[in-house]
Amino acid sequence: MDQLRQIGNEKDIQGESPVWCAREQALYWVDTRSRLVRRLDHASGQINSWKLPELTCSIVIRDAGGLLVAMQNAIVLFDARTGEVLERINAPHAPEAGMRFADGRCDRRGRFWVGAKHDASSAPIGFLYRFDPDHSFTAMETGVAMPNSLAWSPDNRSMYFADAAVRTIFTYSFDIEHGTIAARKPFAICDWSPDGAAMDSEGYLWNAGYRGWRVTRYAPDGRVDREIKLPVSLVTACTFGGPNMQTLYITTARQKMTEEALAEQPLAGALFAIDAGVRGLEEPRYAG
Repeated sequence: MDQLRQIGNEKDIQGESPVWCAREQALYWVDTRSRLVRRLDHASGQINSWKLPELTCSIVIRDAGGLLVAMQNAIVLFDARTGEVLERINAPHAPEAGMRFADGRCDRRGRFWVGAKHDASSAPIGFLYRFDPDHSFTAMETGVAMPNSLAWSPDNRSMYFADAAVRTIFTYSFDIEHGTIAARKPFAICDWSPDGAAMDSEGYLWNAGYRGWRVTRYAPDGRVDREIKLPVSLVTACTFGGPNMQTLYITTARQKMTEEALAEQPLAGALFAIDAGVRGLEEPRYAG
């Protein structure tokens, strides 16, 4: 593996949800607390940002072009070329309840799976929704506190999902034809909060450790295979990208850090990249 390197000079309050667009050879991600969608052009290194009206919680690429953005209380279809919101679909949760969307990814049939949680509480009152291409929501899990770490095995037989409040990544049996999950069991118990995740071509799960200073690569049996240490504690998410899909991009945060902690971690909130030494899987696109 190459050395870890910082990309750009942006310092996100809460960087999240990096996703590679192969068509554009560009990386998208969000700064949730700043309500930003960001785009890194691979060839030029230029970074552009767009501000949205609510918290930007997670994003995926659309088959039809543009982005799907899970904001605080709605999912929107967003055109990054113009900065225009093309369509808004309100969330199933009531805005006044303090709920918001969280981590989200697509399965390989183009369905968007997204968590919802209370923004100021770790009470287990959240959900995992499936948002289908026809814009319908289905609650797939309830009683979740901090939904995170969505990913699917290369053979589409397993889905990974974490509740960071209990520091556990779970695995489910997954029916790709019907978009259903069953037989949940613990996959990995962490010493930190498991945050965003990515899958590589060998079926190993890469997981960002919030307050863990690292990204961990897990074997399919849950064994720790490798760790990438970072100079920041709040590691939030990761994804594969680059022309050969071997670059691991890593987002971080500086949310609620003290002045002393920021002085000790001046790169908190930065975007990082490293050659992972293995090819990653491109994140599926939303089919709607």
